[in-house]
Amino acid sequence: MKQIAVIFLVLFLLISCHGEKTFFMKLTRMLSDTENQDQSSIPKENNFENYKKSTQNIDEREFESNFWKKEAQRKLKSQIEKKFNTNIAKNVILFMGDGMSLSTITASRIYEGQLKHKTGEENSLSFENFDHIGLSKSYCVDKQTADSACSATAYFTGVKNNYTTVGVNAKVQYKDCKASLKKENQLSSFIEWAQKAGKATGIVTNTRVTHASPSAAYAKTSNRDWESDLNIAQSNNTDGCDDIALQLITSEPGKNINVIYGGGRKKFIGNNIIETTSASRGERLDGRDLIDEWLEDKRMRNMKNAHYIHNRDGLNSLNTNDAEYVLGLFANSHLDYHLNRNPQEPTLKEMTISAIEVLKKSKNGFVLFVEGGRIDQAHHNNMAKLALDETVQLSEAVQSAVDMTNEKDTLIIVTSDHSHTMTLAGYSSRGADILGYNTQISDIDKMPYMTLSYTSGPSAAKGGRDHMPNKDEMKQNSYDYPSLVPLSYETHSGEDVVIYGRGPYAHLFDGVLEQNMIPHIIAYAACIADNKSDLTACDNKNSK
Repeated sequence: MKQIAVIFLVLFLLISCHGEKTFFMKLTRMLSDTENQDQSSIPKENNFENYKKSTQNIDEREFESNFWKKEAQRKLKSQIEKKFNTNIAKNVILFMGDGMSLSTITASRIYEGQLKHKTGEENSLSFENFDHIGLSKSYCVDKQTADSACSATAYFTGVKNNYTTVGVNAKVQYKDCKASLKKENQLSSFIEWAQKAGKATGIVTNTRVTHASPSAAYAKTSNRDWESDLNIAQSNNTDGCDDIALQLITSEPGKNINVIYGGGRKKFIGNNIIETTSASRGERLDGRDLIDEWLEDKRMRNMKNAHYIHNRDGLNSLNTNDAEYVLGLFANSHLDYHLNRNPQEPTLKEMTISAIEVLKKSKNGFVLFVEGGRIDQAHHNNMAKLALDETVQLSEAVQSAVDMTNEKDTLIIVTSDHSHTMTLAGYSSRGADILGYNTQISDIDKMPYMTLSYTSGPSAAKGGRDHMPNKDEMKQNSYDYPSLVPLSYETHSGEDVVIYGRGPYAHLFDGVLEQNMIPHIIAYAACIADNKSDLTACDNKNSK
């Protein structure tokens, strides 16, 4: 009796200190952990045949040891036989998956595989088959986690700079117009280096062509948001600073770019103008029609075969064998997400194919930048399905470039500017819907959870665990996946991003690199260095 009384006294004191609910939750959890330690990672089916039935979509060979051994030996053999390509890169294509984190790549790989009615995990995106791979450190000079402006400046110019600034060095602070106008603070991009070397150049994006990533190819500004003069007018102390759209049309290297495909039509025409080919009104306060000025500039400089196109029909009917300069603005703002696409807007793959067809006629080769920019924008709204689908679209564009070029003389790089907070969680069964609920439930609240979720974003305002979506909700393209910290927009994350390389000197991307190394390697491989003192592959060829 005394022993029982002592036990109850201890229980009473513990409950008094911790509260009845908390105490019994901890007690239950402790007993469960003791009896069933790490059971969350073990299949619930005790009978192997039943477990095998639950994973019936898995290739039968995977249950045999020899399958994995043979696959490993096959890959080992290919790694041993891998040879470095040290040819000069006549052509360079840089693919940028904006916000394409490693988790995004993994989830997109599974998503694409499941669209093919496979389990998904064994699938590979096109660029995952490239021979060389590295990691890029994407921080800004003044920020631990990058935005698309400072990261684009790094991979276009070879110099790191400050958050939200484009094409200028770190001496220029946000909105410091005066400092951005100083020549010593302005940077040149590999697009300009390529033009000086006599190569054709192009930019392709499914965002506005004046958006942060593509703008670093040609613009110098202390604020990435100054895309038109309307945006500049909304700021102070901007006397003398040209907006990004104006720089693209009237300044070098922008006005010399052969192919410009993307969105953002409203940034180029006045708010008093309804553009006749698309019946859309602009936003410019100066009343200028920069599209017409672009065409006039080509006529004045005797640059024949210049074309402006505004929709998919125009792209499809373009005579790429004849065209030398093409401006394609296919939407007033960003192009639609692929899953919600307007049929009159071209896909990223279609724009990429057209750009290569135009540029490949250059006897000196070409340099092309292609951005899958809507991956990032989907992530910012916690719309994981759209982000994964946009990644698959980028992968298809990459495959088209691979099919249209020769690895002997074309360097293709696929990378990202920064990461995002989406992650894959839990111990879901092989082949489980990557867009759906995890096949396990929480051992705390006994409720299901999604395999994909975010650290931050607008979906947190829905109430978190109090709102559990049904299957109909999750099927929506724009379904916003769970997030923890309530923010108007989900944030970027600061971990390294992947670089995939194929072609001449792609092996130089192996390892962990600062992001600003990317254009230096491009310049080396293609012999388009900005400074005579910079290393190039041509130096090595000439010295032999």
